Amino acid sequence: MEAQRTVAEIREKVRSLKKEGHTIGFVPTMGALHEGHFSLFRLAQQHADRVIVSIYVNPEQFAPDEDFEEYPRQLEEDVARCEKEGVAAVFAPTDEMMYPGEQFLRIEVDELNTYMDGGSRPGFFEGILLVVNKLFNIIRPDIAVFGQKDIQQFRILQEMVHEFNHDVELVMGPIKRANDGLALSSRNAYLSDEHRKLAPGLYRCLSYIERQISEGAQNIKLLLDHQKSELQAKGFKIDYLNLYSFDRMKPVEKVESGGKYILAGAVYLGETRLIDNVIVER
Repeated sequence: MEAQRTVAEIREKVRSLKKEGHTIGFVPTMGALHEGHFSLFRLAQQHADRVIVSIYVNPEQFAPDEDFEEYPRQLEEDVARCEKEGVAAVFAPTDEMMYPGEQFLRIEVDELNTYMDGGSRPGFFEGILLVVNKLFNIIRPDIAVFGQKDIQQFRILQEMVHEFNHDVELVMGPIKRANDGLALSSRNAYLSDEHRKLAPGLYRCLSYIERQISEGAQNIKLLLDHQKSELQAKGFKIDYLNLYSFDRMKPVEKVESGGKYILAGAVYLGETRLIDNVIVER
């Protein structure tokens, strides 16, 4: 398998698959593929006849002080694994292909990006919406699969699909974890051996809070403050740790019967930023 490098090439590939009567599943990635990505490919294969994967490190979602240049890139290995996983085609465009010439148009986000990663990384979700909107227009998939680990991304993309009338069904894949509970991520490669041993502490913290809530705990703030202190004592630097409403991504202090919430955290171990979340329903 060779990656399709141009819009014309991948459109022709998709067109030929659709002519054969196949439905198209799509999984956008930034490469450095791991078992978490592969689980999304397999989920897409359950919902569509053929799966297209994009591999593109999108510069528009990185701030100037973030790790765009250092982000792991291993296209040859990634394409080989995609072939092994039964992926029909890989789209791996260049920056010039995705953003030809000067760009005059942008996408803005209101409210849904005020907290969580949106609050910590200004412009992050605008960059994601820009590239996913382009990719949807290029691939025109029937379904698209995204992981729960980036749950705020999924929720904002749900709104984009609804408001922009994209003819695509979104499917959220569960978080794939290592045996010790750490959410799989390409950035885990940045962790030192010492920090890798500590890293599952974030998931244990979220699991503890979720269990307390499910058993009827009402003082959410006290639970969160206690776990923040525990994490900090172990060497974690807290970016955010809170309970948010699923619909509007706003912090909440009380869990209502029948409600749906996201218990989410972002932390640093050294220079490595980790994110994780648990969906809470009452």
